[in-house]
Amino acid sequence: MLVEGKARPRGRFPHLRRAGDLVFVSGTSSRRPDGTFVGASADEAGTTSLDIEAQTQAVIENIRDLLAAVGGSLADVVNISTFLVNMNDFGGYNEVYARYFDETGPARTTVAVHQLPHPHLLIEISCVAHIPLAGTTTAATGSVTVTES
Repeated sequence: MLVEGKARPRGRFPHLRRAGDLVFVSGTSSRRPDGTFVGASADEAGTTSLDIEAQTQAVIENIRDLLAAVGGSLADVVNISTFLVNMNDFGGYNEVYARYFDETGPARTTVAVHQLPHPHLLIEISCVAHIPLAGTTTAATGSVTVTES
């Protein structure tokens, strides 16, 4: 599923994909719909400045918006995989991450990668969320979740 108002994927894949009560969010960056990046700027001389904290916040908020498109929220995320170009950015990433999640939040893996699809990207995150389909029974509580269209 592609979500209107978000940057189009740079390949032939969806923003997210539902499989029953699970929603898989493809790798998401700080890219805006116009192709620019939150947390990336250049001065008059062309020197690029990249900000891991601004990029991390933008990525998490992009994921929040994608989940909202299918009736979910960040509270529904059960697993996160984070890809950092430089592990020296781990502290800044972790600081912003802690504004959205705590120890009761999703399981998480963070790995360093050689590069991401654009040189201005410092971070990419993919995740899995548990968002029960309307009218389905959840196994843990036996409750029925109903959403209105």
